[in-house]
Amino acid sequence: MGCVRSNNEDMVLAYDKFIRGEAYQTELMTENTDRFVIAVADGMGGHNAGEVASADTLTNLHYFINDLPKGLSAGEFNEMMMEWLSSVNQIITSKGHVNPDMAEMGTTLVGVVFYNGKYYWMNCGDSRLYRFRQGKLKQLSVDHSLNTLKGEKRHSNIITNCIGGGCKSPYLDFFEFTDDFLPGDTYLLCSDGLSDMVPDENMEQLLQENASANRLCEAAIEAGGYDNVSACVFSVM
Repeated sequence: MGCVRSNNEDMVLAYDKFIRGEAYQTELMTENTDRFVIAVADGMGGHNAGEVASADTLTNLHYFINDLPKGLSAGEFNEMMMEWLSSVNQIITSKGHVNPDMAEMGTTLVGVVFYNGKYYWMNCGDSRLYRFRQGKLKQLSVDHSLNTLKGEKRHSNIITNCIGGGCKSPYLDFFEFTDDFLPGDTYLLCSDGLSDMVPDENMEQLLQENASANRLCEAAIEAGGYDNVSACVFSVM
Protein backbone atom coordinates (compact mmCIF):
# COMPACT_ATOMS: atom_id res chain seq x y z
CA MET A 1 0.00 0.00 0.00
CA GLY A 2 1.13 3.54 -0.58
CA CYS A 3 0.06 7.01 0.51
CA VAL A 4 0.59 10.39 -1.12
CA ARG A 5 -1.96 12.39 0.86
CA SER A 6 -1.20 13.07 4.52
CA ASN A 7 -4.33 11.16 5.50
CA ASN A 8 -4.82 7.70 4.01
CA GLU A 9 -8.53 7.07 3.52
CA ASP A 10 -8.11 3.64 1.91
CA MET A 11 -8.40 0.40 3.86
CA VAL A 12 -7.87 -3.25 2.98
CA LEU A 13 -9.51 -6.25 4.64
CA ALA A 14 -7.64 -9.54 4.24
CA TYR A 15 -9.45 -12.36 6.03
CA ASP A 16 -9.44 -11.00 9.62
CA LYS A 17 -6.74 -8.34 9.20
CA PHE A 18 -7.50 -4.66 8.61
CA ILE A 19 -4.67 -2.90 6.77
CA ARG A 20 -4.03 0.77 6.19
CA GLY A 21 -0.71 2.20 5.04
CA GLU A 22 1.35 -0.97 5.50
CA ALA A 23 2.37 -4.14 3.69
CA TYR A 24 0.92 -7.48 4.75
CA GLN A 25 1.31 -11.04 3.50
CA THR A 26 -0.39 -14.26 4.57
CA GLU A 27 -1.57 -17.68 3.39
CA LEU A 28 -4.98 -19.27 3.87
CA MET A 29 -6.18 -22.83 3.38
CA THR A 30 -9.86 -22.94 2.44
CA GLU A 31 -10.07 -26.38 4.04
CA ASN A 32 -9.78 -24.63 7.41
CA THR A 33 -12.63 -22.15 6.97
CA ASP A 34 -16.07 -21.89 5.41
CA ARG A 35 -15.93 -18.12 4.78
CA PHE A 36 -13.64 -15.14 4.38
CA VAL A 37 -13.52 -11.72 2.75
CA ILE A 38 -10.79 -9.89 0.83
CA ALA A 39 -11.79 -6.30 0.09
CA VAL A 40 -10.58 -2.77 -0.65
CA ALA A 41 -12.48 0.35 0.41
CA ASP A 42 -11.55 3.81 -0.88
CA GLY A 43 -12.94 6.44 1.46
CA MET A 44 -13.93 9.95 0.49
CA GLY A 45 -14.96 13.08 2.35
CA GLY A 46 -13.51 16.05 4.17
CA HIS A 47 -11.42 15.99 7.37
CA ASN A 48 -10.92 12.34 8.40
CA ALA A 49 -14.37 11.31 7.20
CA GLY A 50 -13.23 9.08 4.32
CA GLU A 51 -11.02 7.17 6.71
CA VAL A 52 -14.01 6.59 8.99
CA ALA A 53 -16.29 5.50 6.13
CA SER A 54 -13.86 2.91 4.76
CA ALA A 55 -13.04 1.52 8.21
CA ASP A 56 -16.67 1.32 9.31
CA THR A 57 -17.74 -0.35 6.07
CA LEU A 58 -15.06 -3.04 6.15
CA THR A 59 -15.51 -3.69 9.85
CA ASN A 60 -19.26 -4.03 9.39
CA LEU A 61 -18.76 -6.32 6.38
CA HIS A 62 -16.29 -8.53 8.25
CA TYR A 63 -18.67 -9.18 11.14
CA PHE A 64 -21.69 -9.50 8.86
CA ILE A 65 -20.07 -12.30 6.85
CA ASN A 66 -18.84 -14.06 9.98
CA ASP A 67 -22.33 -13.96 11.53
CA LEU A 68 -24.16 -15.36 8.50
CA PRO A 69 -25.88 -18.71 9.06
CA LYS A 70 -24.46 -21.71 7.28
CA GLY A 71 -25.98 -23.20 4.16
CA LEU A 72 -27.47 -20.16 2.42
CA SER A 73 -28.15 -20.67 -1.28
CA ALA A 74 -26.56 -18.29 -3.79
CA GLY A 75 -29.89 -16.48 -4.12
CA GLU A 76 -30.35 -16.16 -0.36
CA PHE A 77 -26.78 -14.94 0.01
CA ASN A 78 -27.39 -12.30 -2.66
CA GLU A 79 -30.50 -11.06 -0.86
CA MET A 80 -28.62 -10.85 2.43
CA MET A 81 -25.85 -8.82 0.80
CA MET A 82 -28.35 -6.34 -0.61
CA GLU A 83 -29.87 -5.94 2.86
CA TRP A 84 -26.39 -5.41 4.28
CA LEU A 85 -25.66 -2.70 1.71
CA SER A 86 -28.81 -0.79 2.65
CA SER A 87 -27.97 -1.12 6.34
CA VAL A 88 -24.35 0.00 6.13
CA ASN A 89 -25.31 2.89 3.85
CA GLN A 90 -27.72 4.10 6.52
CA ILE A 91 -25.02 3.79 9.18
CA ILE A 92 -22.49 5.82 7.20
CA THR A 93 -25.08 8.43 6.21
CA SER A 94 -26.39 8.78 9.78
CA LYS A 95 -22.90 9.49 11.12
CA GLY A 96 -22.67 12.32 8.63
CA HIS A 97 -25.94 13.76 9.87
CA VAL A 98 -24.83 13.65 13.50
CA ASN A 99 -21.32 15.03 12.96
CA PRO A 100 -20.94 17.90 10.45
CA ASP A 101 -17.26 17.00 9.97
CA MET A 102 -18.44 13.68 8.50
CA ALA A 103 -21.20 15.06 6.29
CA GLU A 104 -21.31 13.39 2.87
CA MET A 105 -18.53 10.97 3.78
CA GLY A 106 -18.56 7.76 1.78
CA THR A 107 -16.53 4.92 0.37
CA THR A 108 -16.24 2.59 -2.57
CA LEU A 109 -16.01 -1.16 -2.03
CA VAL A 110 -14.64 -4.01 -4.11
CA GLY A 111 -14.18 -7.49 -2.74
CA VAL A 112 -14.10 -11.25 -3.04
CA VAL A 113 -16.08 -13.45 -0.64
CA PHE A 114 -15.69 -17.16 -0.02
CA TYR A 115 -18.83 -18.68 1.50
CA ASN A 116 -20.33 -22.16 1.58
CA GLY A 117 -17.69 -23.53 -0.80
CA LYS A 118 -18.26 -20.86 -3.45
CA TYR A 119 -16.52 -17.65 -4.49
CA TYR A 120 -18.38 -14.39 -5.11
CA TRP A 121 -17.26 -10.90 -6.06
CA MET A 122 -18.82 -7.53 -5.34
CA ASN A 123 -18.35 -3.94 -6.40
CA CYS A 124 -19.78 -0.56 -5.43
CA GLY A 125 -17.99 2.41 -6.97
CA ASP A 126 -14.84 2.63 -9.04
CA SER A 127 -12.33 0.50 -7.16
CA ARG A 128 -11.48 -2.48 -9.34
CA LEU A 129 -11.20 -6.25 -9.45
CA TYR A 130 -8.88 -7.85 -12.02
CA ARG A 131 -8.03 -11.45 -12.87
CA PHE A 132 -4.55 -12.32 -14.10
CA ARG A 133 -4.65 -15.67 -15.91
CA GLN A 134 -2.02 -17.21 -18.17
CA GLY A 135 -0.18 -13.92 -18.47
CA LYS A 136 -3.23 -11.82 -19.36
CA LEU A 137 -4.93 -9.23 -17.17
CA LYS A 138 -8.71 -8.76 -17.37
CA GLN A 139 -10.87 -6.30 -15.46
CA LEU A 140 -13.88 -8.15 -14.03
CA SER A 141 -15.64 -5.28 -12.28
CA VAL A 142 -17.33 -2.36 -14.02
CA ASP A 143 -16.56 1.17 -12.83
CA HIS A 144 -19.61 2.95 -11.47
CA SER A 145 -18.45 6.28 -12.88
CA LEU A 146 -19.50 9.08 -15.18
CA ASN A 147 -17.09 7.85 -17.84
CA THR A 148 -18.71 4.41 -17.85
CA LEU A 149 -22.09 6.04 -18.46
CA LYS A 150 -20.54 7.97 -21.35
CA GLY A 151 -19.01 4.81 -22.79
CA GLU A 152 -15.45 5.95 -22.16
CA LYS A 153 -12.75 3.61 -20.86
CA ARG A 154 -10.50 6.12 -19.16
CA HIS A 155 -10.87 6.45 -15.42
CA SER A 156 -12.89 9.21 -13.79
CA ASN A 157 -12.97 10.58 -10.26
CA ILE A 158 -16.68 11.32 -10.68
CA ILE A 159 -18.41 8.22 -9.38
CA THR A 160 -22.11 7.45 -9.70
CA ASN A 161 -22.41 4.88 -6.92
CA CYS A 162 -20.92 4.50 -3.44
CA ILE A 163 -21.69 3.70 0.19
CA GLY A 164 -22.65 6.93 1.92
CA GLY A 165 -21.44 10.02 0.10
CA GLY A 166 -24.98 11.30 -0.28
CA CYS A 167 -25.93 8.28 -2.39
CA LYS A 168 -29.55 7.53 -1.52
CA SER A 169 -29.89 4.33 -3.54
CA PRO A 170 -26.53 2.57 -3.73
CA TYR A 171 -26.34 -0.73 -5.56
CA LEU A 172 -23.97 -3.63 -5.38
CA ASP A 173 -22.72 -5.67 -8.30
CA PHE A 174 -22.66 -9.10 -6.67
CA PHE A 175 -21.95 -12.23 -8.66
CA GLU A 176 -20.88 -15.79 -8.16
CA PHE A 177 -17.72 -16.46 -10.13
CA THR A 178 -18.66 -18.20 -13.38
CA ASP A 179 -15.09 -19.34 -14.02
CA ASP A 180 -13.60 -21.67 -11.46
CA PHE A 181 -10.62 -20.43 -9.54
CA LEU A 182 -7.77 -22.17 -11.36
CA PRO A 183 -4.34 -22.95 -9.93
CA GLY A 184 -2.02 -20.19 -11.08
CA ASP A 185 -4.75 -17.54 -11.23
CA THR A 186 -3.98 -14.23 -9.53
CA TYR A 187 -6.58 -11.65 -8.51
CA LEU A 188 -5.93 -7.96 -7.97
CA LEU A 189 -8.18 -5.61 -6.03
CA CYS A 190 -7.23 -1.95 -6.02
CA SER A 191 -8.38 1.60 -5.39
CA ASP A 192 -8.36 4.12 -8.21
CA GLY A 193 -5.08 5.46 -6.86
CA LEU A 194 -3.48 2.53 -8.68
CA SER A 195 -5.64 2.20 -11.80
CA ASP A 196 -5.58 5.97 -12.44
CA MET A 197 -1.80 6.05 -12.54
CA VAL A 198 -0.75 2.66 -13.92
CA PRO A 199 -2.33 1.54 -17.22
CA ASP A 200 -3.69 -2.00 -17.40
CA GLU A 201 -0.89 -3.08 -19.76
CA ASN A 202 1.71 -1.89 -17.25
CA MET A 203 -0.02 -3.72 -14.41
CA GLU A 204 -0.10 -6.82 -16.60
CA GLN A 205 3.65 -6.54 -17.19
CA LEU A 206 4.32 -6.14 -13.47
CA LEU A 207 2.20 -9.18 -12.62
CA GLN A 208 4.06 -11.17 -15.27
CA GLU A 209 7.13 -10.32 -13.18
CA ASN A 210 5.36 -11.60 -10.03
CA ALA A 211 5.03 -8.11 -8.57
CA SER A 212 3.63 -7.84 -5.06
CA ALA A 213 0.81 -5.49 -4.08
CA ASN A 214 3.42 -3.20 -2.57
CA ARG A 215 5.37 -3.09 -5.84
CA LEU A 216 2.20 -2.13 -7.74
CA CYS A 217 1.57 0.70 -5.30
CA GLU A 218 5.16 1.85 -5.70
CA ALA A 219 4.63 1.96 -9.47
CA ALA A 220 1.66 4.30 -8.97
CA ILE A 221 3.68 6.59 -6.74
CA GLU A 222 6.59 6.55 -9.19
CA ALA A 223 4.14 7.62 -11.89
CA GLY A 224 3.34 10.72 -9.85
CA GLY A 225 0.44 9.31 -7.86
CA TYR A 226 -1.80 12.02 -6.51
CA ASP A 227 -4.11 9.83 -4.43
CA ASN A 228 -3.96 7.15 -1.78
CA VAL A 229 -2.89 3.88 -3.35
CA SER A 230 -4.08 0.51 -2.07
CA ALA A 231 -3.91 -2.93 -3.66
CA CYS A 232 -4.41 -6.52 -2.66
CA VAL A 233 -2.97 -9.39 -4.70
CA PHE A 234 -3.85 -13.01 -4.00
CA SER A 235 -2.98 -16.14 -5.91
CA VAL A 236 -4.68 -19.52 -6.18
CA MET A 237 -2.38 -22.43 -5.43
